[in-house]
Amino acid sequence: MTLFKRSQADIWFDRINLLVIFTGLIIIIYPLYFVVIASVTDPGAVQTTLLWPEKFSLDGYKKILESENLWIGYKNSFIYAILGTVINLGLTLPAAYALSRKDMPGRNTIMLIITFTMFFSGGLIPTYLTVKELGMLDSVWAMVIPNAVGAWNLIIARTFFQSTIPDELLEAAKMDGCSDAMFFWRMVLPLSQALIAIMILFYGVAHWNSYFNALIYLRDQELYPLQLVLRSILIENQIQNDMMTDLSSMGDQLRAAELIKYGMIIIAALPLLILYPFLQNYFVKGVMIGSIKG
Repeated sequence: MTLFKRSQADIWFDRINLLVIFTGLIIIIYPLYFVVIASVTDPGAVQTTLLWPEKFSLDGYKKILESENLWIGYKNSFIYAILGTVINLGLTLPAAYALSRKDMPGRNTIMLIITFTMFFSGGLIPTYLTVKELGMLDSVWAMVIPNAVGAWNLIIARTFFQSTIPDELLEAAKMDGCSDAMFFWRMVLPLSQALIAIMILFYGVAHWNSYFNALIYLRDQELYPLQLVLRSILIENQIQNDMMTDLSSMGDQLRAAELIKYGMIIIAALPLLILYPFLQNYFVKGVMIGSIKG
C-alpha cells in the first residue's frame, strides 16, 4: 500500500530520468552492437546496416582464423596476462599493506615518492635503456617486469587496507602470537577478496591490451601478443591491396579488410567480455571502498 501519493512533478521527474537513462544506454550500447553485426555483414552492405546484418558473412573471421600467428598471439597474451597479474598482485598487495600500517617508518615520504611517479616518469629512452641493460629485451620479462607495480593501483589497495583492516584486529592477533607475515596471509588477504578481484581486473585488462611495450621491446614474432598479431594481419591485407592493379579485386580486398577490422575487435575483446561478468560483483565495491579516504 502506498503511504504517500506521488505528485505530478514526481511522476514527470521519473519519466525524464528514465528517458535520459535509456538515451544514454543506447548511445553506449549501439556502437558495440554495430561492431558485432558489422563483423558478420557483407562488406558491401555495412553502410546500410542499422539493426541486423543485411547479408550475413563470416569471411572476415575465416581470414583471421586462417592465420597461424593468431593462436601464437592468443597463447602469448594469456601468458603475459596471467604471469604479469600474479607478479603485480605479489608486489602490490604486500607493499600496499605495509604502507597502510601506521607503525611503518617513513611511509608518508615513500607514498610521496610513489605519487610523484604518477606525474613525472623517467621517459621512454631511459626506460628502454634500463630494460636493455637488464637483459630483458626480446623476452617475456620485458612484458611483465617494467610495469610490475602500478602507482594508482597501489594507492587504491593501501586505502582499502586502511579503511577495512582495523588496528584492533592486528593487536588481537599479535596477542595470540601471530607474526606480521602470518597476519597478512591468514587475516588480511581473506578479508580483501573484493580488492583482489578488482586488482585482477585492472592488471589483467592492462596486460591483455598491452601493445606499446611489445612494439618497443619485442622483435621475435614468436613472442608477439595478440594485439601485435592482429595489427600484422591488418597490415598484410592492406599491403596486398596496394600491390593489386585489378580494380574489382582491389575493391573486394578493401571490403574484406573492413570485415577483418571489425572481426579483430571482437576477437581481441572476447576473453575480457567473458571474464568481466565473474568480477562485476566486486568491481563497484572494490573501487568505492578504496576511494573513501585519500
